[in-house]
Amino acid sequence: MKYNNTIKSIAIGSFDGMHIAHQTLAEKVEALIIIERNGGYLTPGVKRANFTSKVCFFYHFDAIKGLSPEAFVQRLKSDFPQLETIVVGYDFAFGKEKAGSAKTLQSLFDGKVEIVQEVSIEGIPVHSRTIKTYLREGNLDMANKLLGRVYSIDGIVISGQGLGTKELVATLNLDIKAYQLPLEGVYATRTKIRGEWFDSVSFLGHRATTDDSFAVETHILEEDIGVVEGKVEIAFIDFIRKNQKFESLDKLKQQISTDMISAKRMLDERR
Repeated sequence: MKYNNTIKSIAIGSFDGMHIAHQTLAEKVEALIIIERNGGYLTPGVKRANFTSKVCFFYHFDAIKGLSPEAFVQRLKSDFPQLETIVVGYDFAFGKEKAGSAKTLQSLFDGKVEIVQEVSIEGIPVHSRTIKTYLREGNLDMANKLLGRVYSIDGIVISGQGLGTKELVATLNLDIKAYQLPLEGVYATRTKIRGEWFDSVSFLGHRATTDDSFAVETHILEEDIGVVEGKVEIAFIDFIRKNQKFESLDKLKQQISTDMISAKRMLDERR
């Protein structure tokens, strides 16, 4: 199948996160070839297209992992008959058992192959795995700096325990799929509902004080948003504290009040 008869330049990679280094590749070409895998993403699936103006084409890893380096290059030439330029990162690997490298690509492709060297911010190499590590540590400052944007996730509103409205504070509980989640804890966030961003405080992790089930929930600060259904997006602005277990619901409620004050202060400081 020919994807496009006019595209002459492409960049190839997983583009997970569409971070600063990925943007360096993208700005050099007309289209991106995105190698899609399964789960644990900074930016899952077609959502990567939200962070680039370039045309995006997807190759699922399972469909190409058995191709030899030679067969993979032939696949590219067949799908893009006018292809003249391929841009990849210095650590690009392709073909069955990663037999091909960026240098291999240069020898197999009869057009131009540009290899982009490692991109660093403050001496830290920009890689998706590095950003994921920072997120798992709760280090939003570095994660967001390497991303070049505020890390966000989205999910569908679901029913929660019911304790929030009755005993604590009202929250939106979200069903999150495919994303790499930050460290379990409480965050100063902004939450997008029906196309509008609201200041919020969000929790993700196991509800250690109540039923120990895993949850992602967000409370909108100083706003009455009414009933919310469908998709909601959470942008992580700052880390407040790690998840912890409290002696009682009263103690938890006191801490939530403190968290709300902290979130408001942090968000005001970031404006």
